[in-house]
Amino acid sequence: MTFTTRLRRPLVLVGVMASLLLGIATVRAAAAWTAAASPLSEKPPSVESLQIALENEQARSAALQAQLDDLAAGSADLEAALAAARDRIAADTSHSEQLLASLAAAEAKLATLERSIRAANSAAARAAAAPAAAAAPARTPEPHDEEDHEADDD
Repeated sequence: MTFTTRLRRPLVLVGVMASLLLGIATVRAAAAWTAAASPLSEKPPSVESLQIALENEQARSAALQAQLDDLAAGSADLEAALAAARDRIAADTSHSEQLLASLAAAEAKLATLERSIRAANSAAARAAAAPAAAAAPARTPEPHDEEDHEADDD
């Protein structure tokens, strides 16, 4: 081993140690600089205050869930009422159609009766205008329709 080799090994060892120490010093200086740049102005919350806040939020969440359940029940009630209203409208529509048919039949009967009355009145007027010497005037039978009695029952 020569002199340069003997001297080189300790110098490399000293250089490595110096660079390690310089690296450690740099990391510590950076940590101190960062800590100085962003100090904590407020203390972090305590565990007790976090637990109280958690309980408050859980109570709020339960209240909101109860409100949602109430709204869902109300929505179901409204849906049932809407279905009942639709059924009622369908039944009323059917009933109104039946009433319209009944009205049309009643109007047809009324028209027939009015024609019969006009015919009877004109026959009575002709009979009154006929000479008094004629034998007893012929009596016009009153129109009698069995359906009239059935219509009265409706």
